[in-house]
Amino acid sequence: MSKSTFRTAIVRTPGGPDSIEILDVPLVEPGPGEVRVEIAAAAVNPVDLAVAGGVFHAMGLIDQPEHTGLGWDFAGIIVATGPEVDVAVGTRVAGLVDGFDRDFGTYAERLVVPATDLAVVPDGLDLVAASTVPLNGLAAAQILDLLGDAPGDGNRLLVTGAAGAVGGYVAALAPGRGWQVTGLARPEDEGFVRGLGADFIAHPEPDWDAVADGAALQERGLGLVRDGGVFVGVRPNAEPATERGITVHAVVAHPDGPRLGDLLARTASGELPPRVHSVLPLDHVGDAHRAMAKGGVRGRFVLVP
Repeated sequence: MSKSTFRTAIVRTPGGPDSIEILDVPLVEPGPGEVRVEIAAAAVNPVDLAVAGGVFHAMGLIDQPEHTGLGWDFAGIIVATGPEVDVAVGTRVAGLVDGFDRDFGTYAERLVVPATDLAVVPDGLDLVAASTVPLNGLAAAQILDLLGDAPGDGNRLLVTGAAGAVGGYVAALAPGRGWQVTGLARPEDEGFVRGLGADFIAHPEPDWDAVADGAALQERGLGLVRDGGVFVGVRPNAEPATERGITVHAVVAHPDGPRLGDLLARTASGELPPRVHSVLPLDHVGDAHRAMAKGGVRGRFVLVP
């Protein structure tokens, strides 16, 4: 690799893990308010599998003429800054790149992003662990924004997929908003879910005041909400139709530097568990996608350039 290019993972014609390529692309200089980050770690998320598989191309949400970038969250070190930036070169940071329709992603050696979208990674939290926090942590926090504070007359929250990345964060964070949390997960995940401070069930029961649908049960999840309750899903553009007076939302995760800083601090202190399953080189991105597609993985595969 020359100093004028860097390596990044992309798809030209999406078709699953075998369609992912590693490409050399020109190095980009940061503009006003931007920084260039040398990426140390990038987490693999289910949304990445959907991008590589063409799900969002088919929905009309991606229209890239040459290629589509992969990856949403990352951690790394700032190596260059543009004008109007007050964060120093050498700072360890983590962040989220949102949106589907882009020719760049975080599965890369370098990334240019707005400085305000980033958060400093606390001392004591390694960059691999930090890379798993932005997308799932912010999605969970923003799910709780949609749920709001628990009402006094009904605070029973069911979190589906409570052992998963998003669901685990919701289960851990929701009591801070007044919710009495029960996690729905597989029997073998009971210990993990209870370790988050939540109650546990392995088989869904109806009549919850609210459901945070981390498992993307969709209509089945909606059916677990009581009349007049609240449902928050994780599939934007595919919310189940409302019924029985239920309020229906779907989260669309977006960057939030200050809130990410809080989530990273909670992870560094041990309040939130880091979710690293295993670490693979960037060249093995297809292997990571294939392994994740098989299901049953707790925590994230993390790619290291």
